[in-house]
Parts: sequence; structure tokens; C-alpha cells
Amino acid sequence: MKVVKGGTVSGLLRDVPIPPMFRARQTFPRERIEPGQIPEAVWAEMSKPEFDGKIQPGMKIAITAGSRGIRNVDVITKAIVDYVKEKKAKPFIVPAMGSHGGATAEGQVELLESFGITEEAMGCPIKSSMEVVELGYSELGRRVVLDKNAYESDGIIVSCRLKPHNAFRGTHESGPCKMMTVGLGKQVGASIVHSDGMGRIGRNIPTMAKVVLEKAPILFAIPCIENAYDETCRIEAILPENILEREAQLLKYAFANMPSLLVGEADVLVVDQIGKNFSGTGVDPNITGTFSTEYATGGLKVQRTCFLNLSQESHGNALGCGLASAITKKIFDDMDIEKMYPNCLTSTVLSSARIPCVVATDREAIQLCIKTCNGIEGRPVRMVRIPNSLHIGRIMLSEAYYEDVKAGKYPGLEALDEPGDMEFDAEGNLTEPIV
Repeated sequence: MKVVKGGTVSGLLRDVPIPPMFRARQTFPRERIEPGQIPEAVWAEMSKPEFDGKIQPGMKIAITAGSRGIRNVDVITKAIVDYVKEKKAKPFIVPAMGSHGGATAEGQVELLESFGITEEAMGCPIKSSMEVVELGYSELGRRVVLDKNAYESDGIIVSCRLKPHNAFRGTHESGPCKMMTVGLGKQVGASIVHSDGMGRIGRNIPTMAKVVLEKAPILFAIPCIENAYDETCRIEAILPENILEREAQLLKYAFANMPSLLVGEADVLVVDQIGKNFSGTGVDPNITGTFSTEYATGGLKVQRTCFLNLSQESHGNALGCGLASAITKKIFDDMDIEKMYPNCLTSTVLSSARIPCVVATDREAIQLCIKTCNGIEGRPVRMVRIPNSLHIGRIMLSEAYYEDVKAGKYPGLEALDEPGDMEFDAEGNLTEPIV
């Protein structure tokens, strides 16, 4: 597709004014574990008698590692590996990421490498394969499979993040149960879990997880939870017989620690960067309000959204671009369809991979969104700009919010400077980061 700068589209957008913007700080509760204390926190959980006794000398222990951009995931994984080795057992890491990494063993290893998880850094083998074994059928009649390397181990430690999902709601969303069924299910299992659509995945995950817990050598789960600042705030080991109940309880805690865009509503949302390191769908709809299905709601109430850049950590996977009103040529040129589409084919959710309006520059993406907003004539444009959906402690807001922010209308939100024009280079791209 040819995207022309200075063509007809550029001409139609040229005179659309962009409102002055000011920097603002959002403040949220900040319970956290300091990075230097994470290994100690992991070991404290694993050394409890009910967990410590499960790891015996000589056992081959599979440790899961997922595809999300989890804060301190390399530190957490290394701490688990080190503890297993301390117990004279033999750890190895299994990529547990469904169809991610292009649904190939090599691609999944590549993803782990981007998180700092390598054989050299972890001090143990990484066994990556898409081969699965069949465990049986759930009470809803769904076939349950598991990574072959993990199944053939003497024990599996389910390491993951526990958080709200971005496309459905249920008692169990993103956490140990999803890691066991989707992550360890590889492409085959992930496809089965998603086969009934997002409206039923909330039932498939826990019922299929029951089969894994019955048939696979799960030693325990050790999920982490992050606060609103993308910092590790909780690490807790859970016995297999308690996973279903405890995960549901911890999900409520994770919801309570999520950040949000405190203004609540906007005409236009500008996201500087999207990527798999920020969310499974490039941006977290729980923040941006840009959900790919009708089975989850929340986040910012907004008319138009534009995405400006794709992170290097995504390796060309621009999943989520379809949730935008407009993207830049930069994102379009960086797309790798071979990395994007396996996720859609597995999840059966196509909207996140659709191609929205593509324009030449950052400026034009913002202008397109402003121009196509409905019902804003006669009042200033309410625009929010964020660096990504994971780090929203510092944001930018348009002049329309300024007096209300100064007056304290939004608790937890403060202005850091006065409204001014955003700076663009000669190519029409933003030059100043938010932070």
C-alpha cells in the first residue's frame, strides 16, 4: 500500500488545529517489592514447608515463562531456577505462550531472549517445542493438551503474571489457569480454549485447568502481580489444590491495583507506542477503552484513538493496530503479518489485526482523529497523550482539561507545566517524549 506524504489526504488534514498540551502526573497507590528484594521474596514463598517439600534432589523441574512484558520476569525466573538448583533438582524453562512467537519453537525462544531469559543468563536449559500430549476432556467437552516437555518432567512450576484480561471477564482471567491451558497448551491448546469465542473463554479456562491439575505434575503456581506503575507488588506461591480458588481472589486484588486515565473521558487518545511488551493486544484496553470484543468493558471513554510507533520488542507483531482509528506509516511498514496473524487465527478475534486509516506522519494521525470526531464543534478538543498503555504515571492533556486539573476536579491528577504546542520535526513526527 502506498502512503503519500503531501498528497490529497495531507491536504485535507493540513489546516486541522492541534490543541496546546500540558504535562500531568497521575498518582496511584504504590505497594511494591523493590527489585533487589525480589529473589528474597521468591525464595521466601518457595521455602515454605508445603512448597519446599515438593522439590526433591534429581527431579526434572519445568518452569514456565510467558510472552508478556512482565516487569522483572528475568529476575523472578532466575530466582525460581536458583531455588530449584539449591534443592539439588534439575530445572529447565518451558516457553508457555500459546501461539505467540509466530507459533514456532524458534520464535518463542526469541521472545524469551528479548526479556533477558536465555540459557546462559538463567543457568539452565530452555526446552522449546510446539509438541503437546493429550490429557483428556473438560466437563464442557473441550480437549485438553499440554506441552510435551513439561508433561514428561517430574514437576511443573507455573510462573506467570496475574492480571485482568483485555478481551473478556470471568472469575479467572490472566493467571495460572490461563498459563496452564493456553500457555502450556501451545498453539493447539490455545486454539481449543478460544474456539468458542471470547464470550465463553471465561468458562473454558477454569474447567480445562481442572483437567491439567488432575493429570499433569503441577507442583505449585507462583504468580506475580503488578501495581499501577508496572512494578512488582506481590509474589505468592499457591498449592495446586488451591489454585482455582486463590486465583479468583487475587484477581480482585489485581483489579484494585490497576492504573487508569483519571480524566475518564476524551475526544482523542494519542498513544506514542504500542507493542506486545505493553499488552497482548499492543495496548491494554482496560486503560485505553479500545476493546477487541464486546465481552469486556472499561477504560477511557474516547471517540478516536491513534497509535504512532511499534516497539522493537514486538519484533514486527503489530497486533492491536486494528483497535486504533489511525496509525502511522511507521507502524504499517514495521508490521510482520507472519507474526501478527497466528495470534488471530488462534484466538479467533480478528479486529485487533485489522488495518485502520494509515497516514504519513504523527501529526496527520492526530489531525485525522480530531477532524473525524463528532459533536465537538464550538468547544476545545479534549485530547490525552500517553507514552504507552503500561506507563501512565506521566501523561499529556490538552488545554481543555487545564483549569479543571488546577481546580482539583480529578483527585490524583496534577499539572506539571502550562499548555503549549507540541513540537514536530520537519517530517511531521513528534520530537519530545512525554517524560
